[in-house]
Amino acid sequence: MDSGLQEVLDQHKTSLRTRCERVTEGPDPTGSGTFLNRIYTELYITEGLSEEVNTQHEVRQLETTSKMETLHDTPIKCHEIFKASPDQQRPIRVVLTNGVAGVGKTFSVQKFSLDWAEGSENQDVSLLVLLSFRELNLIKDEQISLLRLLHVFHPTLQKVTAEQLAVCKVLFIFDGLDESRLSLDFNNRKVVSDVTREASVNELLTNLIRGNLLPSALVWITSRPAATNRTPPTCVDRLTEVRGFTDAQKDEYFRRRSRDEELSSRIISHIKASRSLHIMCQIPVFCWITATVLEHMLTTEQRGELPKTLTDLYSHFLLVQTNRKKNKYHEGNETSPRQLTEADREVLLKLGRLAFEHLEEGNIMFYQEDLEQCGLDVPEASVYSGVCTEIFKRESVIFQKSVYCFVHLSVQEFLAAVYIVHCYNDRKTQVLEKFLGGKCNLMRENEAKQTFSEKIKNFLGFVNLSLVKFLLGATEKSLKSKSGHLDLFVRFLHGLCLESNQRVLGGLLGQTKTSPGTIQRAINNLKEMNREDISPDRSINIFHCLMELNDHSVHQEIQEFLKSENRSEKSLSEIQCSALAYMLQMSDEVLDELDLKKYNTSDQGRLRLIPAVRNCRKAELSDCGLSETHCEVVASALKSNPSHLTELDLSYNNLQDPGVQQLCGGLQSPHCRLETLRLRSCRLSETSCGYLVSALKSNPSHLRHLDLSWNNNLQDPGVQQLCGGLQSPDCRLETLRLRSCSLSDTSCGYLVSALMCNPSYLRELDLKGNNLKDPAVQQLCDLVQSPDCSLQTLRFGLYGEKTVTQCSKDKS
Repeated sequence: MDSGLQEVLDQHKTSLRTRCERVTEGPDPTGSGTFLNRIYTELYITEGLSEEVNTQHEVRQLETTSKMETLHDTPIKCHEIFKASPDQQRPIRVVLTNGVAGVGKTFSVQKFSLDWAEGSENQDVSLLVLLSFRELNLIKDEQISLLRLLHVFHPTLQKVTAEQLAVCKVLFIFDGLDESRLSLDFNNRKVVSDVTREASVNELLTNLIRGNLLPSALVWITSRPAATNRTPPTCVDRLTEVRGFTDAQKDEYFRRRSRDEELSSRIISHIKASRSLHIMCQIPVFCWITATVLEHMLTTEQRGELPKTLTDLYSHFLLVQTNRKKNKYHEGNETSPRQLTEADREVLLKLGRLAFEHLEEGNIMFYQEDLEQCGLDVPEASVYSGVCTEIFKRESVIFQKSVYCFVHLSVQEFLAAVYIVHCYNDRKTQVLEKFLGGKCNLMRENEAKQTFSEKIKNFLGFVNLSLVKFLLGATEKSLKSKSGHLDLFVRFLHGLCLESNQRVLGGLLGQTKTSPGTIQRAINNLKEMNREDISPDRSINIFHCLMELNDHSVHQEIQEFLKSENRSEKSLSEIQCSALAYMLQMSDEVLDELDLKKYNTSDQGRLRLIPAVRNCRKAELSDCGLSETHCEVVASALKSNPSHLTELDLSYNNLQDPGVQQLCGGLQSPHCRLETLRLRSCRLSETSCGYLVSALKSNPSHLRHLDLSWNNNLQDPGVQQLCGGLQSPDCRLETLRLRSCSLSDTSCGYLVSALMCNPSYLRELDLKGNNLKDPAVQQLCDLVQSPDCSLQTLRFGLYGEKTVTQCSKDKS
């Protein structure tokens, strides 16, 4: 490498070190940040994904992965993200790292970059280029070359030529795929292979990831879970997941924050006493939020209990941050956190409106025009940096456009809840009507046809909307969401109804007079809520809403139920079943068997128990009225890391093809360990067999026993599909039952061909109840006697049983 290029690269390292060596954790009065190396705590990173990314709110994902220490995965250290394992067959060029909001992906990227810039790690890389999708969004409509893009975002590289770039080993880090406003169209086959050729940013990135542009360059992409599918799996050599902090790492974080050992110990003890807080502290940002509140309350003269619920914690957090803002800007002393001024309330409600409107749209990043639409100006928002953080483009001096976000998604959800409760108390009918939707939207559409009295009646309906009905409407709306994006928001709504939290927030929520009777009616509504069209995962949030209302009765009832010896005699309500499902899947002990029929509850109650399948070895779910939605929950259990299920019975449910499609998504997961699957009388067809074949061909496939009996629509075309799986070298199926599937002699021909393949592992084949003729059956009987076939038992016959029970000859 020539000396000129080396000098440029050294300058780039210096610039990158300056950029990454300090970080800001929340508001920073000095503006200088904290040295990353002083506070950085190693994160728990694993290979592979938990694969439940599109079905659960990120808080629920944390709950289902909170037992990290029990996993058998070997953690990957951040600086070894491109180091191939001994069994890796090809070099690792593209890495995709997934993790929920605030779990530490950006800190990991900064730590990796800092170690490289300081010369301590990955020195085989000549040039590291750190880019965020927030930056790339600013030029998403530009035509630019890759070389020019480097020059623009890293001015220290302006002297680097195309020829010099070609001889460098380059690593591109693209942080925050979930924040990208680029199309990333991998179906666009336009090839860009020249670093000086102008193209859209989308084309540059897709060609770089595919390997058309700088084929030797390494690429590292980070993303929140819901956006990981924007990069095709075929383009990724390694999938990793940032799981956050283990329990030991949580303790380390709090001890490193404070030199006061007694204070750290009190904080750690309090967090461990609250299941909700302890789970959330898996996220580093939430550790900071929790520490901010508890440090303040434990070191100042505070009265009352330390916060135990999320709403309680976030209410105090908002007050602490507001008072620190006052101290920073010399507006007063940081004394009691119960002193919100009118100016504070005005700005916080504007931030709440911003949070609410963009939560509805699914946005977590905002620009200046977004703030202005909510009546905020930039200096006003920047003052509240403990809540809404400005991300400056430190090196991208060409672009002066700033991007804003809340310090964590949960803060956005909390402020959105504060805003909508204020709108309820102030009777802002248009906001409520738009939020609750349904019949209200229909009224607005027909407003021109309404009489004056009808308009008044509609208006008064919202003016007189009771708090109980408001909460009910909000809860029902959240339950309809497949992703659960409003789950935490609705939990906060319920928590904000408590007098204790209203007292902390003062007049921010408007005029609030919530009587104990109103709270009790809201509690009763939650306990009695029973919708047939909601996912069992969604219904668990009803239980969490009760906890936010400080109603622990259901939790205590289930604890007593689990201790009792005569469980089958105790009747369970639907909400008790949701609580039981949550507690079973969160238990440190794996359940040996989940048999829904053994629980004394209603049909809907049994369906609410299904999430517990994530933490059991054997699940008996037959004849329970399962639908495609419930298959999605079961599939997520098969995808879990680790997955405990080895035996699953879904017989006599009207699953049909869509349900089997969901299920097979789980069967193909590398984490799936299922050995026995029963799908008797599930109205399966040839299409279902096609999905099952993909699962049988997956590597590794652990499935050994498959029962598809009494599916009359399966017929010969279905067997033909299945035989494609039996012929696969990855198929390890030993038992196949196809009783009463309307099969003919044609199916026997397909099976003979498949079983003659080498190797074939099938030992037992059950074809009873099908109208098969002797010549076709004889072919299969001959296979039982063949030394080249592993088949040992064949059952067939319409009336009675004609069986070859055991191969009589030595198969050695």
